This record gives sequence, structure tokens and C-alpha cells, in this order.
Amino acid sequence: MEGLEEERAYVERCRAGLRRMLDSARDTVIVGETVAGDRYSAERLGRHLKSLAKELSEEPEGPPFFGRLDFGHGSAEHPGRAYHIGRRHISGEHGAPPVVVDWRAPVSRAFYRASAGDPQDVAVRRRFGWSGGTLTSFEDERLALGEQGESRILAAEIERPRVGPMRDIVATIQPEQDDLVRADLEESICVQGAPGTGKTAVGLHRAAYLLYAHRQRLRRGGVLVLGPNRAFLGYISAVLPTLGEVDVEQTTLEGLLAAVPVTAADTPAAAAVKHDLRMAEVLRAALFRRVRRPVEPVVVTDGSYRWRVGESELRRVVDDTRREGLPYTVGRERVRARVVSLVERQAEARGRTIDAAWTRRAGRAVTPCLDAVWPAVRPEEVLFEVLTGSAGDGVLTPGERAAITWARPPRTYKSAKWSSADLVLLDEIAGQLERPRGYGHVIVDEAQDLSPMECRAVARRTEYGSVTVLGDLAQGTTPWAAGSWPAVMERLGKPEARFVALTTGFRVPGAVVRLANRLLATLDADVPATRSYRSDGRLRVTRVTGLERGVVAAARDALTFEGSVGVIAADSDAESLTAALWDAGLDVNDRLSVLPASLAKGLEYDHVVVAEPAAIAEAEPRGLNRLYVALTRAVSRLDVVHARPLPPGLS
Repeated sequence: MEGLEEERAYVERCRAGLRRMLDSARDTVIVGETVAGDRYSAERLGRHLKSLAKELSEEPEGPPFFGRLDFGHGSAEHPGRAYHIGRRHISGEHGAPPVVVDWRAPVSRAFYRASAGDPQDVAVRRRFGWSGGTLTSFEDERLALGEQGESRILAAEIERPRVGPMRDIVATIQPEQDDLVRADLEESICVQGAPGTGKTAVGLHRAAYLLYAHRQRLRRGGVLVLGPNRAFLGYISAVLPTLGEVDVEQTTLEGLLAAVPVTAADTPAAAAVKHDLRMAEVLRAALFRRVRRPVEPVVVTDGSYRWRVGESELRRVVDDTRREGLPYTVGRERVRARVVSLVERQAEARGRTIDAAWTRRAGRAVTPCLDAVWPAVRPEEVLFEVLTGSAGDGVLTPGERAAITWARPPRTYKSAKWSSADLVLLDEIAGQLERPRGYGHVIVDEAQDLSPMECRAVARRTEYGSVTVLGDLAQGTTPWAAGSWPAVMERLGKPEARFVALTTGFRVPGAVVRLANRLLATLDADVPATRSYRSDGRLRVTRVTGLERGVVAAARDALTFEGSVGVIAADSDAESLTAALWDAGLDVNDRLSVLPASLAKGLEYDHVVVAEPAAIAEAEPRGLNRLYVALTRAVSRLDVVHARPLPPGLS
């Protein structure tokens, strides 16, 4: 076994290997531009090679590896061999074995799974401690001898202060997390994760793993990550590039469905109806109500000939196509093809030669009939009809129809102003017109807040793929928040999904978890209480006479510690508290942030100041759930500052 100086020398070998890989990638770009066989191949190869070179050139100056495995001489697959494990593969010199093995490689699995009880042929597992890019220490666990204790390096990495965007967890993945990360591509998984259990990190690392293990299969469909808001996406944006994966689409559901600009807002009553599952039936009825029974024959002029398809035949074609349940646009083209086929039969019976040009002319000739019986339509036209009050009979109550009907309807759909809920409805109509692009795998975070109609939007894109659903029923804050995961997975079209509960919080300290668990008992959510991996952390609950002065004092104290500080308040209080902090001479920047409680979900700060819990709890129907979210954003210290009595469960 090497000592610290030998491992530091190995670090230099790794960095030399990275430089060779970068030089080789750049040389290959130059050569590749001249060897491709055709223009399309050259363009595609060039994009790939330049992406590889750019990715390597932007490789951070961080640790090239975080662990090492030394297998025993009795190992069947790796007798007496040692492997350094890192975030990316680093090639050896002149065809030699790699100097660093990618954390996703099969051999790396033992780093996360081996234990004294099940060493998996590993004699020694070594963890490395780093300060910036400098190797400072290491720890050995002699698993073959049954030696495995608490790792100081592992604890230090988990508890490291949070500054800037979210980091990867490749050095600290736990066995139960690794099981989810390496699950088969075909398997859909639903993870109920308590705060700080790493469910978001698990989802992102699963994306990286799937792209490593199934790159060819995912090349066409790709991987999509759906987050709850733009702030959350900014927070997680650096994780996948750090792991060497840049070709992953990351967006919000609103961003995915952004067919039109959002310039209007719904009342709570209207939003509740629009997100209700029955709207799918309302929209389908409004769309297919446009299909009409033919009332006259089709006549196609062909030189001196006139081919005729009678009303009864046309009705049979339209009725048969309706019964097939096809998407609307597909059905329209199916009617066209069948009518043209009937014309062709007549023409062929009279000796006409049918070719592609003849078929195209016939198709154009039947368009007027098609427009009469199965007209082309845009999603906005259908939704315009619904929101002007001319649809929904028998499905919605009169009160529900009134809630979604425009008080002052626009003159046409082109001048309509659409809300974020309307985006979901427009996507539903678009999905009934024709199938949208599908993804090979979709990761949905904060999925407990998806409405039934939003679930349908995701399901349309995963019909032939799999999903990783991440969330916490206790953190459900929308009016339609899920009450159970099986119902969500049924709406997502994956009722067979595996359900897993993560209950050990690695990021939230014990003092904070105990307070949050007291509030958990007041929430309408059947979830297990959180257990903290950490016994550290500081909690202070302070009653003040002036909220702004109390928050300023708590923030000033928090800034004496290392790490990020987040002041979380009711949305209506965020602006005034920001002004108070500035007036007190505190710089509200990347290290000190003030954010409304509605945007706190999924974020983490070393030190959190929760301002006036009662105001957060009263701000919305599920305000206690929102407060639970706010309390569990702290990964080191939590200050609860209040001028009013605390809500039930916290007092």
C-alpha cells in the first residue's frame, strides 16, 4: 500500500493523463475534419469531437480521484489489482490500463457496496481527503479483516459548507442510493425522500449513470430532467457537467410546455379546475366535436374522367377512423388516404396508371372534403372555444364552467392571453392532435406537486421510456398536491414502478430534523419521520419585538460562520426584509440570499433564518407544508425568528 507521497505522485500521473487526453482530442478534431465520408457525417463527427475537446478543456482543477479499491489476491475478476475511482475515466499512457476508473464502471460498484460483512473481494477501501486540488490525507478500511468504522473523511465531505450551486455526491453515495442510481434503464422508480436524503442528487446521478451504461439506446430519445422552478435548475445546473454529461435537457414543466407566452394569471378556482383530470375529457370532446358527418359526395376530376365517392362510403370511412381512437391529425390523414384509395380503385379499374404524382394530385383534390368533415385545427382554437364557455357540458358543474370562462373573451384565439395552467391544457390538446417527442428517460423532481393534468403531460413523453420520480409528500404545497405515490405513478402511466423510501437525512443535521419532525405530525402526509446521519447542527428559536431587527441580527451572526446564508420568509415579507438587510449594511449577494418561501423548495443553505413562521403558514392553504420545506433547507444551523406566536407543532 502506498503512502501519502506516493499517492500525491499518482495525482500528477492522473493530471498528465488528462493533458494527454485533451491533446489527443484536439488532434482528433483536426484529423476528423478531413476523414469523414460525406458532409453529414463530417458535420456530426466534428460536433462530437469538438464537444469532447471542450469538455476536457473545461475539466475542473479538482481532485482526479476520491477513492481506491485494492482487491485481494483471491478475487476471481481482479486478483491483486488496485483501482483509483474518480468522476471520469483517465486513460493510461500508450495503451496501458486507465489510471482512474469512472465511478459508473462496474468495478467501481464495490466502492459503494462493499462492507466488512460483505467485502466483495475488496481487501482495502481507501478514501482520500482533499483541500482544493491538493491531496491532504487518506483513510483505509481493511474490509477483508472486518475493519470498518465511521469515516472522518466521509463525514467531512457530507458536512462541508454549501457555497454556490449543488455539488455531486460521487464520493459519498450510500449503498441504498447506489442501488437506485444503477437501476436498469427499463425500470421506473418512485423515490419518497425525506429532506436531505439526497433524492435530487440520486436522480441526477442516475441520469449520468444511464447515459454511461446505455448511451447508444438513449442517443435518439435522450434524458430529460424536470425541476420545479428556474432557481432550482440554476442550483443543480453544475452537477451533470461535473460528471462529464452535458447532453441532458434540464428545464421546468412550464419551460417544456411553453408553446405560447404566459401573460395572464388564473384565479385559484380556475386553476383548480384547469388542473383537474376531467379537463382531458372536456378538451377531447371539444376537439373531436369538429368531426362531422359527410353530407355530399367527393368528386375528383382526372382529365376527361370524374371519379366519385358517395356519401355512404365517406361516412363509413369517417366512422371507422373515429372508432380507431387515433390522434386527431393522424385520423385526418388516415381519412385522406382512404378516400384517395377509393378513388384509385376506380381509376385502376378503368385502366389509369397510378403513380406518386397522380396520388398527390388526388390527395389535394379531396382536401376541400376533408376540411369539411375533419378540419385542421390548432390547439389554441380548441382551448379558445372551451374558455369562452361553449364546452364542458355533462363533465364540469355550472360553477366550474363559470370559473374557467373568460369574463371578457378576446375576439379571436390570436389575441388571447394565456396562463401557466393554459399551457398544460394546450399541451393536452396538442397531444390529442399528434404524439409529442418522447424521451428515453425522464427524471421528475418535486413530483408531489404535479397536478393530474401535468402528470398526463409527462406521461405523453415517457410512453416508451422510463421515469425516476422524486419527491416528498410532506413537502406538497400546491392545491392538487399528491396524497399517495401510487396515484401519481398511475397518472404517469407507470403503475408498475418500484417504490423506495429514503429516510436518512445526510445533509440536514439532527437538531433541525427533530424540530421538523414535530411539525410533520400536523401535516396531512403519511410519510415516515426523518432520521439524521448527523448529530451536529445548531437550532435557535428566538422571540423578538421587531421582526426586521431580529432577522438582521440573526443574519449578521450567521455571516460570522463559513458557508451560505438563506433568509426565508413569507412571499409578502421578502422585499421588506431585503431592504432591511441592505439598510443594516449587509450585502445581499451569492453568500447571503433572501428568498420567498414559495421558491425555497429543493435549495440548501449552510445557515437558514426562517422569518415569522406564522406568516409562512397563513399565506396559503398548504402553508404548514411550505413551512416544513423552509425549516429543512438548513444543512448546518437554523435560526427561527418570530414576533408572533409559533404555529401548532412548533410552539
